[in-house]
Amino acid sequence: MRGWAEHMQDALQYVEEHLTDELEIEEISARVYVSPFHFQRIFSALCGITVGEYIRMRRLTLAGEELNENA
Repeated sequence: MRGWAEHMQDALQYVEEHLTDELEIEEISARVYVSPFHFQRIFSALCGITVGEYIRMRRLTLAGEELNENA
């Protein structure tokens, strides 16, 4: 049986693969078979930040990398 860490890794992989797409918590949480409410609670407990903060920081990182490449 898989634990929460493995499920969160699956969720993070999904987010990374769709980072430039519009992401919905409902869609991400459905991938790991929990409600959006519990997914957000577990994600925050395991990662130390909210799902929204994670997505925002990753998108900013990508944007920074693109700017750096074009400079």
